[in-house]
Amino acid sequence: METSAPVLDFHALGLDPGLLQGLDAMGIRTPTPIQIQAIPAAMDGRDLIACAQTGTGKTAAFLLPLIDVIHGYKPRVPGSVRALVVVPTRELALQIDQQMQAIAYFTPITSMPVYGGSDGASFDQQKAALSGGTEVIIATPGKLLSHLNLGYVALKGLEFLVLDEADRMMDMGFIDDINRIVQFLPKERQTLLFSATMAPPIRALAKHILHDPVEISIALSKPAEGVRQEALVVHEPQKAPVLEHILRTNEASSIIVFAGRKIEVKNLARHLKKQGFNAQAMHSDLEQSEREQVLLDFRNRKLRILVATNVVSRGIDIDDIDLVISYDVPQDPEDYVHRVGRTARASKKGQAITFITEKDMREFGRIEELIGYSVEKLPLPTGFGEGPAYRPEGVRVKGANGSRRGPAGGGRRGGQPGRGRGPAGGGHRR
Repeated sequence: METSAPVLDFHALGLDPGLLQGLDAMGIRTPTPIQIQAIPAAMDGRDLIACAQTGTGKTAAFLLPLIDVIHGYKPRVPGSVRALVVVPTRELALQIDQQMQAIAYFTPITSMPVYGGSDGASFDQQKAALSGGTEVIIATPGKLLSHLNLGYVALKGLEFLVLDEADRMMDMGFIDDINRIVQFLPKERQTLLFSATMAPPIRALAKHILHDPVEISIALSKPAEGVRQEALVVHEPQKAPVLEHILRTNEASSIIVFAGRKIEVKNLARHLKKQGFNAQAMHSDLEQSEREQVLLDFRNRKLRILVATNVVSRGIDIDDIDLVISYDVPQDPEDYVHRVGRTARASKKGQAITFITEKDMREFGRIEELIGYSVEKLPLPTGFGEGPAYRPEGVRVKGANGSRRGPAGGGRRGGQPGRGRGPAGGGHRR
């Protein structure tokens, strides 16, 4: 089915001025293909089924129309939850909530992540917040059902339902939970379903919960060929000293270091400055004027090292970044693609290095599976010892010669030589 006419920029969509201000503050000015196709359809009030893998910008493709409609129209039921985003994991719920807060910063729209894996105190906090009213909930299926069954959240005024990564929820056995959640929702609602695949079970679910949907299919945006992707397999205590070694020996003049959480970004930037590095933190707690000044200094090469969060990775629109370092492995492969995409832009060359600890191996294996090849594991610099063996629990990806192997990386130890590469420090000279 045909979608609405595509647009070339966000201003042409007629989005709420507060959203445009938020996008501009984040440095996001050009919509991705999934956003160009999905946003007009969603703003037209259509149900939507989108085949879009991580790395395509799909999160903003549903957040922008969702926030716009909620902000622009009065609620059906005052005090009720107006939009529900259902996701497979706690990490994705937190990530989407962070991006929601950044995009909706200049609007009064409120949101809350609801997820399991936490203690009773966290459940009580969620209960209190939900009882007090919030407009958007980003939730994992099991924990949301707990709140629904106990009567802590009312969805009778719901206007939007989003199912993100529906195929992963199917794989994790959440189909029954999703069907039970739908029973709590009003029939008159707009539903958006996003999935990396369109297997028969996904089609069956879509037929059950969607009405005359617009269908969109977007190919994955993978890292540019000009970026040299490398990884260092390390024990947690090795991370900070190895990072300092790379920053001292690498000749890159423009470097972004990504960490997963704001507190980590703040602490890491503070540590690097104490060690004499020209570094500044970039995160959502900064005032807009502070963020703009940091980015201006970085663009003008007055600042060499920018330490930033995942959300910022989507909004930095700066050319000529030489080196991107992921101090933490992102929980969602989409963030890896966005991080790596900050370098090697406009057909230029660039370098991306990822630190992998024991707890990160499964997630990095998913990243390699997504991009379709194994990222080379470099040896640690001389004097830092060996890292742990890289064993991402049997995730299978293509090796450099195109053959299938598992675990990804062949299980080579992080401290052993890579193919034709020197240690991580000197080998990174440009």
